[in-house]
Amino acid sequence: MDPVHPMETLHGNGDHDGIDVMSWVSVCPEGLWKVQKKGICKESQQTVCNLGGIKSGCCPRLGSLCRIRVQLHSNMVDTQSSVTDKRNEKLSDQADQSVSEFAETVETAFSRCRDSVLQVSLGDWTTLRLGEGQCDITEACLEGMRAKEKCEILLSPVGDIPDVFVPRPAEQNLPLCATIELQAFTPGKEPWEMSPGEKWEWVKSHKERGGMRFRSGNVWGAADSYSRALKLLITLSGHVREEEDTGQEQDEEEQRETNTGDETRCLLSASEFRTIKAELHSNLSLCQLKLNQPERAKASAAKATQLEPGGTKAWYRLGQACKMVNELEDAKRAFRKLLELQPDAPAALKELKDIASREKESNVQLGLRLSKMFS
Repeated sequence: MDPVHPMETLHGNGDHDGIDVMSWVSVCPEGLWKVQKKGICKESQQTVCNLGGIKSGCCPRLGSLCRIRVQLHSNMVDTQSSVTDKRNEKLSDQADQSVSEFAETVETAFSRCRDSVLQVSLGDWTTLRLGEGQCDITEACLEGMRAKEKCEILLSPVGDIPDVFVPRPAEQNLPLCATIELQAFTPGKEPWEMSPGEKWEWVKSHKERGGMRFRSGNVWGAADSYSRALKLLITLSGHVREEEDTGQEQDEEEQRETNTGDETRCLLSASEFRTIKAELHSNLSLCQLKLNQPERAKASAAKATQLEPGGTKAWYRLGQACKMVNELEDAKRAFRKLLELQPDAPAALKELKDIASREKESNVQLGLRLSKMFS
């Protein structure tokens, strides 16, 4: 699966009081949610965030630390409630803090919960780093916001995708209504503005976060992290060095250890690049299998086996995906390839035995149908 990216806009229109309403599908811990966003409040553009030299009118970018507040409401009318007005008094005081003070602020630590769609503590000011995918819906909104702006969002689960289970939040009516406020943010960068070293750090961070999410049971989030890592890794393909011989490889490794420049330090060998890319595709395939998306899992696993023909996990996942879509011959080839790489692998032997049993049963049923036709 290439999970639906939180930033992917599906459509927009201007039928809401002259303000554009944007809609997209966002990845949450255990499912997909449709988000509708409408801007509702803009402070004076003269006072838009000026932290770290940000020009007036700029929006947060990858790596920006964003001070935000998210409030859930029973309906959109509550957005302008007296409670919000009282909290806004506190906003004006906090917005006056110095640039250095905000720059030293660290992102707020909060875990992704299966029963929370917004993935952030409600009603409190928190700080998140844009681009990490910690709060998918919130991040998607922040990309188009400016300092001291608010937006309204309307959330509803996507329930018409086959084989996708989307849990409903406990004790909450649907659709959910919320307001997101952006107080201030620090500078960030677009991917094309980053050095290869910076991109590589993001790739490693996404890959590590994907593993943590998968182990915690957050399969949707893990798939999103692996997808983010792949998108950035692909942009590093022009910085991959070719390996001519062992001696040259050792010399380059020594140079890489002694050189502190980002451009040299981030360079990967061709084999390292293929291995990491194959691991990400293989991990993504596992997520897709867990999410019951075998066609996508098959495509991801196939890419992994092409990059690393010796990767046993990828061959096993390819076999599983082919089996799920009833492509039994392809499944047998994948499991047999696994046995070539890892003789007597119990998982592959079990799968081949199961396929043989399924084929035998299918032949019996076919024989019965034919006998009825000609009896």
